[in-house]
Amino acid sequence: MRVLVTGGAGYIGSHTVVQLVAAGHEVVVVDSFVNAKAAVVPRIEALTGQPLEVHAFDLCDRDKTEALFASHEIDAVIHFAGLKAVGESVAEPLAYYANNIDSTLSLVRAMQRYGVRTLVFSSSATVYGPEPELPMREALPTSATNPYGWTKVMQEQILRDIAAADDSWRIALLRYFNPVGAHASGTMGEDPQGIPNNLLPFIAQVAVGRRERLAVFGDDYDTPDGTCLRDYIHVEDLAAGHVAALHRLAAIDTSVATWNLGTGQGTSVLEMLAAFSRAVGRDLPYEIAPRRAGDIAMSFADPTLAEAELGWRATRSIDDMCADTWRWQSRNPNGYPDP
Repeated sequence: MRVLVTGGAGYIGSHTVVQLVAAGHEVVVVDSFVNAKAAVVPRIEALTGQPLEVHAFDLCDRDKTEALFASHEIDAVIHFAGLKAVGESVAEPLAYYANNIDSTLSLVRAMQRYGVRTLVFSSSATVYGPEPELPMREALPTSATNPYGWTKVMQEQILRDIAAADDSWRIALLRYFNPVGAHASGTMGEDPQGIPNNLLPFIAQVAVGRRERLAVFGDDYDTPDGTCLRDYIHVEDLAAGHVAALHRLAAIDTSVATWNLGTGQGTSVLEMLAAFSRAVGRDLPYEIAPRRAGDIAMSFADPTLAEAELGWRATRSIDDMCADTWRWQSRNPNGYPDP
């Protein structure tokens, strides 16, 4: 298939592009490069051994989006593109609603016009809201605690409504948990702009000397060691889940399918810090800080539906995640180079 990957130069997108090419697909990427750097493109090409067609524009530009579909015979779309920082979404809600909703509407409008009906959508476990039943199952009601999460809830609903009106659509809503890790080559990984919002990139920057110490937000939660538990999933397992979902859509009878992509296991902040310290070979400094507003004590998936219907399961351990992240960060202490 010829697959359009939006946000294909980003963290999860770039790893998925490599796996799509390995699975025999032809890939076209569109990325605004707001959350990505152009330096990732030659690294993808080096890993795949093939040139990568990349278009640099924002999907909110409807004319450019339409022109891309007009000039390419696209068979399917994997849609990663969007703003993704929870804290920033609270400070700048209008930017998040405008970008994330408008880009999806622009994309789906072009898909509809040009007869492309297969879509894998990058959703999130944030749609399960502030106090979900654990483990989180796909049948649970959706809600959110921040504008970023609400954009995911809204995009899911938009896609369900579109599919309800036209049952020729085949849409996968992939709700994934906490992506971490890096490509085993050490050439691709997570490269957050500014201060990292997520745990593992922050720990990695402490390890490489870019940050003084890790702030652990709260040690008085109702968890075994008092720190928050999260379901961390290796980005390579996550990418494989997208490829599996794309292949599965060709064989399902329903217009929309929803799958969790997680491990089903919760790991605490202190457990992750200890695992990363093992990867580095030394203890890393940290301090206990007050709880952070909006954090929930525990979050982990029930991944059994994805295993049953996609034939997919996460296979990499926490130690694998930390070793791969450290290989990436130690070889690229400042992330991808600027142009």
